[in-house]
Formats: sequence, structure tokens, C-alpha cells
Amino acid sequence: MEPLSAARSETAIDSELSVAHELKTLVLSRHPAIVLETAEEERADALLAEVARETNLVVFDWTITRGLARQPGEQAVYGTQDAARMLASIQDLSVEGLFVLKDFAAHLATPAVSRTFRELLEQLAAPQRLATIVLLGVSVQLPPEIEPVVVRYALRLPGRDQYRRVIDEVITSLQATARAEVHLEAEDLDPFASALSGLTLNQARQALARVAVEDGALAPQDLERVIELKAQALREGSMLEYFPPASNASELGGFDNFQHWLERARLAYSDQAASLNIPAPKGVLLVGIQGCGKSLAAKVIAREWHQPLLKLDFSTLYDKYVGESERNLRHALATAEAMAPVVLWIDEIEKGLAPSGEQSADGGLSRRLFGSFLTWLQEKEAGVFVVATANDLSVVPPELLRKGRFDEIFFVDLPDAAERAAILRIHLTKRKQDASQFELEQIAAAAEGFSGAELEQVISSALLRALQDQQPLSTGLVLDELAATVPLSRSRAEDVARLRALAQERFVPVR
Repeated sequence: MEPLSAARSETAIDSELSVAHELKTLVLSRHPAIVLETAEEERADALLAEVARETNLVVFDWTITRGLARQPGEQAVYGTQDAARMLASIQDLSVEGLFVLKDFAAHLATPAVSRTFRELLEQLAAPQRLATIVLLGVSVQLPPEIEPVVVRYALRLPGRDQYRRVIDEVITSLQATARAEVHLEAEDLDPFASALSGLTLNQARQALARVAVEDGALAPQDLERVIELKAQALREGSMLEYFPPASNASELGGFDNFQHWLERARLAYSDQAASLNIPAPKGVLLVGIQGCGKSLAAKVIAREWHQPLLKLDFSTLYDKYVGESERNLRHALATAEAMAPVVLWIDEIEKGLAPSGEQSADGGLSRRLFGSFLTWLQEKEAGVFVVATANDLSVVPPELLRKGRFDEIFFVDLPDAAERAAILRIHLTKRKQDASQFELEQIAAAAEGFSGAELEQVISSALLRALQDQQPLSTGLVLDELAATVPLSRSRAEDVARLRALAQERFVPVR
């Protein structure tokens, strides 16, 4: 196995140097404190070491277990495991440097430590000494009196070239230790780098090493296993559910207008569109009746465009600790951007976003999340196509419906007779039934007012009844099951009528 090309390695290095340059600019701008929220402590240490090298600063590192110690590897200053004494030591030191305080923010809840820290920042802001404190942690929550005097820097997730560099490092390690054979060629590296996108560099190393150790080899067929491990890591760490393109076999019955629009929108990704400065599509909002295919539409887009699908459930973002919900949202959206091109599916968006003027019982948390999401939606870079779905238009914030948020807003109504027949054919075929043996037009006529999800349930229930009676599924059994089912259009007729009235002439029908 040949190592990665020098050009690729240099690209990965250049990407990190760009981040280091941004941090260097903050230091030279004499910001007394920088907040760096990241789970990649090792990567942050390397970046800060590069900043120190370029600015001729020394690096001091503090943890509650070791105290304050000059890097690399000098003995800690005596007694500085105590947070207050550590701050006093920084005040007494005359050196110019970076003081990296790890997991320190919790100590600022102590009034004496908070006051000492603020006085230290005033001292470091003076022009006589170039020194900056870096607060490093996974989540750095600061008291309101300190927040205005610090600057926050969002450490981006790694780029594809950095993942390629990690792959090269893992391959080198595997070959040196003979723990696993390596059967990758140069053309295999890009698919693996793409599969690792969205993970931290450490998570990427662990995933590659794990698949290699599991079967004693790192080979092209391990790609699916890497994707499985990434999906698990995203669920646990970023509130996102990951669906690779290969796992998506969803089908839509009807939706002719919508599918025609998708074909046109896909052209925006072409070289011809780029040459004409046509922007890439931002996304679509699908509003309408439950069970009529809105969620399936997100999966179909990802499949047709050969892109991964990320599902974000806003209800998973909420955390009991102040600031954590906002951080969860920022991290989820940053992960989606790092994995671009990708389809981001936000299901039942109205359940997680409150109108901007509403004084909700959660202390304004939903309102803040809504504002953050709208800002991102407006300013996000190309590569993340958002598919948002909503069932209840009455609680959808009007700001979300404003032109410019989405490329188009579609209304999903109940299927007509032809579409019901198409949906029935899909679900019969999916369950290994010969659709030509059924009177689909008769069933579709009897199923007026049924949604796609309700038709699917009717087929499943009729099949179970056929199994119970030990007879083949027939048109009669399906009709009997239809007669025994009360669809949403009848049980909640007033709600359906109101939704249709609101959507009329406001949104584009999917059919």
C-alpha cells in the first residue's frame, strides 16, 4: 500500500494551518480569553502549539489533576491544582504565553475565583504583555459577567483531506505493528474519507482500527462497517440519525409536481449551473396531512441525489442545563455542514420550534433555538439541502414560511384515486404479493380519504388476517380491512378541512 500523496498530506496540513492562523489572529488582536469548545482536546493542543510557535509564545497547560505546567512536559507550579492559586500564579508570571485551562469553567461558579479571573483578564488586556487564556472544554458555560469579555471560537470539524491523512496514519500503524493486513488501494481512500466525515479525528482513528482488528484486515468491504460505526457515533454524540444512500429504498406514489421540481433542482448542482452562477438549492418545506408521504419524500431526495440522509429530531436537542440545548443545535448543524453534500431531514419541525414572539414556559429556550435555526438556514453554505416537514400549519412560525427560507413550500394532500392505486401496488409488491391479482381500482375507490400510511397499515393488517385464516390475501380481505378502519380524514375531519383551507393557493401542491 502506497502512502498518501504528498499533495494530499499538504492539503490536510494547510487546512489545519488555516485554523491555526485564525486563532493566531485572535491572540495577536490581544483578546485576553478565547473559549474553544471541542471534544478534540489533542487536536486543539496541536493547533495551540502551532500558534505559540508562530507568535514566539510559551504554552502553559492547566488541569485540576496536574496543576499549571509549562509545555512540553515541565513540572507543575506548586499548589496550582487549586483554581484560585493557579490564577494568582498567572498574574505573577511575567512571561508572554498561552495559558490553556482545561475544564475550568465550572470553577467560575465560586465568587472568589470569578472575581480573580475577571481581574486577570483586565491585566492581560493591557498592551504591556501579550498573553491569552484559552478555556478548553467540550461545553464551556460562563457566568453572564464574564461572557462579554471573552471571544468564542468554533473549531470546525475536520475536512476530507484531514480524514485521508488519518487513514494514512492508521495504515502506517497497522503495517508497522502487523496487527492487521491492509488491502486498500489509492482509489479506495476517497470513499473511506467520505464515510468518516462528521466524526472527530479520534473517532475516525478508532473506527478504522476497530474494523481492521475485527477481521484482521482493512479492505474495501469494510466501508459498510465504518458507516455503521459512524451512524452509531452520530446518534450518541450529535443528535443526528444517519442513513447512507445504499440503505434507502423508499418509494413515493404520486408526487408528480414534487418529483418534477426535484429533477429541475438537481440541475443546480451541475457544472453548467455553476458557470451561470446559479446557486445550489437550499431546501424545501413540506406541510400537510399526516401519513401522506412527507417523510418518505426526504428519503427519496437522498436516494435520487445519491447523498447521505441525516435526520434531526428537535426534541432530542433539549437539555436541562443552561446553554446545552443551543450547543446541541450548533453541533448538529456543524456536523451536517462537515458531511456535505448531504440531505438534512427535520421531521415535524413545528414541535421543536416556537414562534419568535411566544413567551413559552421553557424560559424562551424554544424561541432561542428557533432564532438560531433561522439564522443558520438563511446563511448556511451550499451542500446541506434541508427537508423540513410539518403537520400543523397553525403553529408553524410565520418566519419559517417567508420566501427565501426555502426554495419551495409544498402542500401534501390526501392521495387521489390513481395515487391510492399506485401506493397499494407499492405496498403489495413490497410484501411479495402479485399486484396484478388484485382489483386495485376497486380498492382505491373504496379507500377514498385514506392516507398513504393508512393504506400501508390496511395491507399489513389484511395480510395478518390472511395468515391467521390460512388463506391467500385477496381483494375481498383488503376491502374488509378498509371497511373496519376509520381514517384520519373522518375521525378529524374538521382539522383536515382547516388545514386544506389554510394551504389553498398558498403552497405548491405536490401532485
